[in-house]
Amino acid sequence: MASPEGYSYTKEHEWAKEENGVITVGITDYAQNHLGDIVYLDLVEPGTEIQKGKSFGTIESVKAAEDLYSPVSGVVDSINEGLKENPEKINSDPMGSWMLKIKDANKDEFKSMMNASSYDEYLGSLG
Repeated sequence: MASPEGYSYTKEHEWAKEENGVITVGITDYAQNHLGDIVYLDLVEPGTEIQKGKSFGTIESVKAAEDLYSPVSGVVDSINEGLKENPEKINSDPMGSWMLKIKDANKDEFKSMMNASSYDEYLGSLG
């Protein structure tokens, strides 16, 4: 299944989308599929300064607990409180289940992310 266009992707399987200067972040279908049934989500608080490649939270499934990595540096503008209460929504709609929004994001870092076709090519190389 091809990754949706209009999003940018990381090798750690986070997606990002820019709207009005704010970067919205979540995890890809590939990531949620490999995690299995998601049962818990812990995210940093709004106002937290985050760095590209550093953890912004933890996601737990019945199989494993994994860190979530920020695709860009910036300041957390908001988090999706609804997902903290119902993390299983990520399994049914990973691309619609945003986790956090980042303001004052580093635009060069965002531009360097993979597009959908590059991400699909990367997934193909994973075997």
